[in-house]
Amino acid sequence: MARRLRFNGTGSGVNGCPSIHEDLDTGEVIVHGPALTDPDDIARLRHLNEGEVPIVVPRELLVDFGPKEVNRVPRIIGLDEFDRLFTRFEHTAWRLETRRRYASDELTPTYAQFSRGEPVDWEGRDAQWCAERREQTALGKRFERVRIVDRPPTPGQRYLLDNARRNSAVGERIHNLWREDADRLGLPEEDFWIFDSRLVALLHFDDADDLVRVELITEPAAVLRYATARDAALHHAFPYEEFAARLAAQED
Repeated sequence: MARRLRFNGTGSGVNGCPSIHEDLDTGEVIVHGPALTDPDDIARLRHLNEGEVPIVVPRELLVDFGPKEVNRVPRIIGLDEFDRLFTRFEHTAWRLETRRRYASDELTPTYAQFSRGEPVDWEGRDAQWCAERREQTALGKRFERVRIVDRPPTPGQRYLLDNARRNSAVGERIHNLWREDADRLGLPEEDFWIFDSRLVALLHFDDADDLVRVELITEPAAVLRYATARDAALHHAFPYEEFAARLAAQED
């Protein structure tokens, strides 16, 4: 079975070499770069075994993108603290939504309407949430999301595509991206928010698709990984209106 590798970063701004990846299951670190080839240099290396290849990497690559702890301890925050992030950020709040369903959506009256094939009336729904979003966007703050969609879309994804009308009405910018494109781009498989490009709220769900905890990430190298994923997702995603029109055309 192929490793689940995460790209941690590169010290190169041009050709992406050398770089560091991390095995998400074992914690092992994979470093690639130019090989050390001078026979005199190789002869001075200790404990170089058959099958091993010495490589040369800048010191700052390991400092910037290598693991800082042997066993990482996640910083978990309460849902109240998570909610406060949406009013205390200064400039941008951005989310990647990757899941095929969200259990909380299915408890709402609007989901019941949608499931019955009825037009959903988004007016007056979640009034407090809408008022808060309007208040924050009126201050010049920006909310954006990219939602990953399977082909064909799941019922939950179709619901969120309709839900985008409400989010857009209160000032959010909603985009969609096909799952195969997200996989090709190597986007993370988890949901997260980025606030002001300086901290990440990583969302953890259980097997029933309920949000169970939120992990706060502030390590600069880790935040950079998520910010890089954000830039790639935004570059390739479509505004939800265009995406919905393309989907409808494909299904006709």
